[in-house]
Order: sequence, then structure tokens, then C-alpha cells
Amino acid sequence: MNSYSTRELQQFDKEFVWHPFTQMQEWQAGVHPVIVRGEGSWLIDSDGNRYIDGVANMWTNVHGHSHPVINEAIKQQLDKLEHSTLLGLAGELPSILAKRLVDIAPKGLCKVFYSDNGSTAVEIGIKMAFQYWQHLGRPEKTRFISLKNAYHGDTIGAVSVGGIDIFHEVFRPLLFPTIQAPSTCCYRCELSPERDCSRCHKECLLELEKIMAANAHVTAGLVMEPLLQGAGGMIVQPAGYLAKVRELCDRYDILLILDEVATGFGRTGAMFACDHESVTPDIMALSKGITGGYLPLAATMTTQKVYDAFLGEYRELKTFFHGHTFTGNPLACAAALASLDLFETTGLLATLPAKIAYLQTRLAALLTIETVGDVRQCGMAAGIELVRDKGGEPYAWEERVGVQVCLEARKHGLFLRPLGNVIVVFPPLAITMDELKLLIDGIEAAIKAVTCP
Repeated sequence: MNSYSTRELQQFDKEFVWHPFTQMQEWQAGVHPVIVRGEGSWLIDSDGNRYIDGVANMWTNVHGHSHPVINEAIKQQLDKLEHSTLLGLAGELPSILAKRLVDIAPKGLCKVFYSDNGSTAVEIGIKMAFQYWQHLGRPEKTRFISLKNAYHGDTIGAVSVGGIDIFHEVFRPLLFPTIQAPSTCCYRCELSPERDCSRCHKECLLELEKIMAANAHVTAGLVMEPLLQGAGGMIVQPAGYLAKVRELCDRYDILLILDEVATGFGRTGAMFACDHESVTPDIMALSKGITGGYLPLAATMTTQKVYDAFLGEYRELKTFFHGHTFTGNPLACAAALASLDLFETTGLLATLPAKIAYLQTRLAALLTIETVGDVRQCGMAAGIELVRDKGGEPYAWEERVGVQVCLEARKHGLFLRPLGNVIVVFPPLAITMDELKLLIDGIEAAIKAVTCP
């Protein structure tokens, strides 16, 4: 491989690369690190500068970067087979991984459909739910209930069930209509201006039930992120909310589709977020942490009931007509199996309560800063909402205050990526306590430098 200087790499990037969720005119005017290596919780750029990965490689990294166990698993598989299709053939590692996923998933999820990223995992779930009712002789059940502030990915079906206008509104003419329900409250709660969250939660559920009662006859499924709305601003649902939604879906004969793309694989402190409330969805979408953050892989898991609706004679056309070229890629499956092994051998889940408690304490202390309006946490995921003052006046998103804080954080050896004016805390689960302290110390210093000069 050719060796290039940092300046050359930055030039190539600006000349040829179109970055996701990035205003490229601004990007062209900036100077950006070029990441060349990773070690544990750290990213290292082409000049040797080190940054704690405060967003876990966009919410994917579990065991740290360049973990020797996952590295070796991929190397061994690479010497055997790089890829083999699942169209007309079975695969060794996809079969083993499917069994392992069923073993750890909420009881009742027993079938695994592979794809390659979170958007497609959700898209598959939507299409499965739609086709399920067609096969059951209920062709009128074609609509989907989604939640305000939701983000489920960037393919057309996933965007249709999203609820963040700044991302989704431009594509409205391309989208299918959904029935949007209120999400649980956040700092700027619309239903409860006095910030009475308990009342807001009850009203949200009452409104959701009204929507279900009025639309159950045409509704195929409800799509939601369990416990935590990630890209919507790290909005945390109250205890019992998910279980109540499951109860309502059962009552009104609506399939529950849970998007565990961001919350799965330990992020909330349990293997899956729905484990906290002993909820089994009808369909569950997985990705991000499934390979420990290494390779693109996704899985859409379903119950036997959903799967059985697609069984029939060839002539009946009950086949699920959906697929991906790299479905069940053996290299990605090798990484996923090694990641699951590490959960067991390192006892990773057992190490999380202490980190979660420390994070909770440090986040609470940040509320003493005049410009920190709210902190929200679910396990090892958190959001710090920045406001002008304790009166709660928000910064306009055009002011890019969140971006400024994240750029300032680089001076403290951190890589962060905000959600508007919410600073996201989402480190690798294997981060050490010392590294976690460095992360929060740097975030605190950056917030004060930008908002309290």
C-alpha cells in the first residue's frame, strides 16, 4: 500500500469523498484528522494524535478497537472463505450465529433473516409485517404507527417510520404515510410545559391507545426504539412504558417491531433493551454492535408465528421476496461470533453497573453548569442537552453549539459527534473507568469553554 502524508490524505478526502450527514461546503473549509489506527477505546490519527472514541465508532464498538480475539477470528475465516451466498446454499457461520442469536434473544424470537445494516434490518421488519397480514387474509392492515422523534435509518421505508423533520422532511414526497404517535417526554416537553414527566408519560400512553383503538383495523405494526430514542436526542422512556406498549399491541392485534440497532448488545446494561421489561417483540432489528463494531451485518429476528405465515406451496407466492448480496457474510459472522464469545469470557455485562453508576454521578454534576439544561441516560448511552440558560431557552440549531463543543473536545483528546445541541456520550462498552473519567472531564471542559467563556 502506498504511503501518503497527512496533507495528501486530507486533500484526497476533500477532493473525492462525500461524507454522511455533513454539509460539505463547511467540511471543505475545515482541517480534519485522518484516522489510521485504533487501540481499545482510542482512535489514532496520521500524525499520531490520540482520541478517546466517545461515540463508539457511531454507536457500534463494544470491546474496543482492534481487539486481538476478533482480529484473529476474521483472519482465520479469511483463509477459509470470504463469502458464499445464502440464496440456494446454507452457510457454516451464518447457521451457527443464528443459533447463538436465538439462544440470547428474548424468548420466542426464533428465526433470523440477515442483511447488512440497521436501516435494512428495519426495512425488512416493515416489509415482513406488511406481507404477514396479506398472507393472513387481512389486506386492509397496511399502515404503521411510528413515534415522534424516532430515527430508524435512511432507506425509504425506515425514513417513512422516522419522526425527525430536519432529517426526513425533504424526502416526504417519497415516503408512505404513517400514523405518528407522541414519544415520551424530553427536556422541552410539549404535553407538559411544567415538566411534570409522570403526567406526560401517562398522556403519551393514553394518546397511543386512542390511536390504536381508532386505527387497529388498518394497522400492520408499531415501530419503536425500546427504552431509548437515540438520534431523536437520547430520549429515555420511563420504566414500564415498553411493557405497556407490548400489552397494547396484543390488545389491538398489532405487530410490535422493536429497533434494537443502537440499544442491542449490552448498551443499556442488558444484552437487549427489551430484556429489562421481559418483552418479546414480534420482530426485532439488530445491527451496529452485532459484530463488535467491526463489519457490516444486521439481523431481523421474528417469532414462529410471523415465520409460519410465509410458508406455503411455491405457486402461492408466499415467499418473502427480499434479499441482499452479502447476506450472512462469513467474515462478518466470524466477527459476531467472536464478539459473543468475548461477552462470555470477559463478563462484560457484569462490569457495566459500576460504569453506569459513575456516568450517572458525573452527568448529575454537569447540571450545575448554567448551559446544561438536561442530562438523559440509559445504561452506557447518554445525552447532555445544551441551552442558553436555566430558563431552558434552546440554542438555535443553526448556531452549531453542539458542533463547537465537539470540536473543542478534540483539544482534550476526545472524538465526539453531537445530535444538534445534545452532546452524545456513547463510548465502547469495554472503556476503563480511568478512560471514562477522561471522557467526562474533557466533555465538561469543552462545554464550559464554548458556552461559559
